[in-house]
Amino acid sequence: MAVSQKGKHRLAVFDVEGVLIPKNRYLFFEISRKLSFSQFLRMVFYGILYELGLISLKSALEKMFKVFKGFKVEEFLQNFRHIPLMPDVEKVFEELRGRGWKTALISSGLPTFLVQDLASKLKADYAFGLDLKTENGVATGEISGEVIEQHGKLLILKRILEKESLTAENCVVVVDDRNNAPMLLPGTLKIGYNPDFLVRVKVDYVVTGRLIEILPLISGEEPRRGALPSKNEVLRETIHACGFTVPILYSLVGQYAIALLISAVTFLYIASVVAMMDERHIPIISWITRHAATHAELYEFATAPIFFAFGILLTLLLFPTPAGSAAVAIFALGDSTAAIFGKIFGKTTLSFNKGKTLEGLVAGIFFSFLAASVYVNPLKALAGAATAMFVESLPLPISDNLIVPLTTGALLTIII
Repeated sequence: MAVSQKGKHRLAVFDVEGVLIPKNRYLFFEISRKLSFSQFLRMVFYGILYELGLISLKSALEKMFKVFKGFKVEEFLQNFRHIPLMPDVEKVFEELRGRGWKTALISSGLPTFLVQDLASKLKADYAFGLDLKTENGVATGEISGEVIEQHGKLLILKRILEKESLTAENCVVVVDDRNNAPMLLPGTLKIGYNPDFLVRVKVDYVVTGRLIEILPLISGEEPRRGALPSKNEVLRETIHACGFTVPILYSLVGQYAIALLISAVTFLYIASVVAMMDERHIPIISWITRHAATHAELYEFATAPIFFAFGILLTLLLFPTPAGSAAVAIFALGDSTAAIFGKIFGKTTLSFNKGKTLEGLVAGIFFSFLAASVYVNPLKALAGAATAMFVESLPLPISDNLIVPLTTGALLTIII
């Protein structure tokens, strides 16, 4: 697959974590192995505060990097080189380079020398990261740099464009989270790769499969529609749909047994993911995890299944029967069918969420209505289904695996 030489774009800018390497894997898995448990918890705590919007990125990073005081630069490099690239990264850069494109890597969460090391491997033209202060090759725990300031990435992008005598219209930006929002300039081709809620609203296209899917978009082609889901997607959505059976089991064995079962399955999932990132495997569990994961989730710690499990559990515990049971049925069957039908038949992208389609939304409402009708009358089933699928289609800062069943359960509790 080649990038068209007729396209007007000539600079491709990539965020690093979440696009080129697995999101949060370096700080929270690779390098953190050398930390004490209390130091690791401090890092996670500040990371959560940032994700919730309670502190700025700069403040979070400053506190997190203090933990690494005394680490050698060579330790950072060795652990960084252990991280696998996301699928297709090298091929994408090879294609762009072959067509005479300039490429830039800009990261707010990684030291510049690590970004430069990656840029050297990919033969990228520009590499920018934060400045990690060192003395005699040892980290002092202090950081600085333009990339951790509020609009630092934008200033860097503008300098690159000026140096290359290019305009925003000559630029493609591929990002995944809200920290990159300032770079999403009018006129740029904006692509969100497995993006968060804010990026989904601002970008021109959303890609949730392989990174190589950005190449047709860059060359001016329309996104492919009507593709059959992969085996991984079918297995993933089948597991999701099986959540429909949990309310039935709940009525047979009771809440304590279900709570224990869900907790045990969640623990096994977490263990399997940690094992896979360490290139180890747990029989059967690792096979299921690997074959149900998206391309991105194969290389990072995916939290969606955890939210899925506890979204179901909390809904059953917080809301009375039949409201809780209907909400779980709606969530399990509606979300999975929306994903499959949207993949196969989706043509009309939702303006407020580029990763969802109208066709998928309609299919989700229909099948979740059928699921809810097992527990409540048709009118209430329709109200719950429509509410759930509308909430699921929104670009929300909280996982839809948690917010959809809880919102639906609350609504059905009120109207029943």
